[in-house]
Amino acid sequence: MAITKNAKRGVRVSERKRVVNDKLRRTLKEAVKTVRKDVIAKDKKATKTDLSLAFKALDKAAKRGTIKKGTADRKKSRLAKAVAKLDTK
Repeated sequence: MAITKNAKRGVRVSERKRVVNDKLRRTLKEAVKTVRKDVIAKDKKATKTDLSLAFKALDKAAKRGTIKKGTADRKKSRLAKAVAKLDTK
C-alpha cells in the first residue's frame, strides 16, 4: 500500500491511465474484429468503412503509447492484405 503522498498520487494516476488504456484496447479489438468479420462475410462496402475506422483506432493507440508503433503497423498491414485479397476475388 502506498504510504507517501507522492506514492498515493502515483496510484491514482496509474489507475486513471489503466482505465483509459483498457477502453482504447477494447475499442481497438472491436474495430479489428469487425473488419475480420466483414472479410469473412465478403462484404466489400462495409469492409472499406470499417477498415478506415480500424486504422484510426490503431494509429490512436500507437500515438498514445497503448500499443507500440510497430505492432500497429503490422496489424494495419495484415488487415489491408486481407481486404486486398477480398478485392481480387
